[in-house]
Amino acid sequence: MRQELLSLPKGLAEEVSKNLVMVARLIDEDPERAYAYSRIALRLASRVAAVREAAGFAAYATQKYSEALAEFRAAKRMTGSVELWPVMADCERGLGRPERALAMAGEPEVQKLDKAGQVEMRLVAAGARRDQGQLEAAIVTLQSPELASSTVQPWTARLRYAYADALLAADREDEAREWFAKTLEADKDGATDASDRLAELDGVEFVDASAEDADVDVDVDDEDDDDDDAEVAAAERASDVAEYYDEDDEEYEPQERPVASVRADEESDDRDEESDDRDDEFDVTDEDAVTDEGDEQEPDRDKV
Repeated sequence: MRQELLSLPKGLAEEVSKNLVMVARLIDEDPERAYAYSRIALRLASRVAAVREAAGFAAYATQKYSEALAEFRAAKRMTGSVELWPVMADCERGLGRPERALAMAGEPEVQKLDKAGQVEMRLVAAGARRDQGQLEAAIVTLQSPELASSTVQPWTARLRYAYADALLAADREDEAREWFAKTLEADKDGATDASDRLAELDGVEFVDASAEDADVDVDVDDEDDDDDDAEVAAAERASDVAEYYDEDDEEYEPQERPVASVRADEESDDRDEESDDRDDEFDVTDEDAVTDEGDEQEPDRDKV
């Protein structure tokens, strides 16, 4: 790739290189962004085989199989290499043409592939057989010296996993369990979910600890909310019995009086009114008495 980029002007080569680095960095975790960077590189240097190849893999990762196939073909024409032959066949599968993928598996180009490429082509051919509903044929396709070898190679885990999955699809559960276990032995990097598949066959259920922690957090939050409500209620009750400021104080601010205090004042006012009524009755009687005595004495003064 570096040699190809050297054919470009320095500034352009640096810009293309930056975009290709981003494609390689994002293609697994964020394929859509990787695809966007690949399109930028493609606009800048469409005649560079490495750029066409990167654009093809980015399109393949986002399941744009027609576009990916076109880019792979362009890269193959530029380089003359058959290295991309298996992924080109898999694009045919993605486009719903498993028969073309099988035809490519029988082409002379396969013999030019290295061992890793031949294993990859075998995986694609087995997948095409399964696409056509030919489970037993897929199992036979995967049976090979590479599968039987006890030596672990970069492709060993994927080959064993595909074989175990095909066996399980054919209802050969015991054999599938055996090969999932063998896959787990070879899969040191955790590239497959063989451990989960094996546990599923053995009836083991995994509990999501993070979900349980989330439930506990929700319960704690609910309890905290209840405590907050109780504190608010207590504060409201405390405000009902708060002391009043003196009305003569310049900073006096009227406050709402407690209901109990209001009722007590009303009862006190009623008692005062009753007392005043009794006093009024007493005063009227005395005046009448004085008036009567005066009336009786006035005739006597006349007589004198």
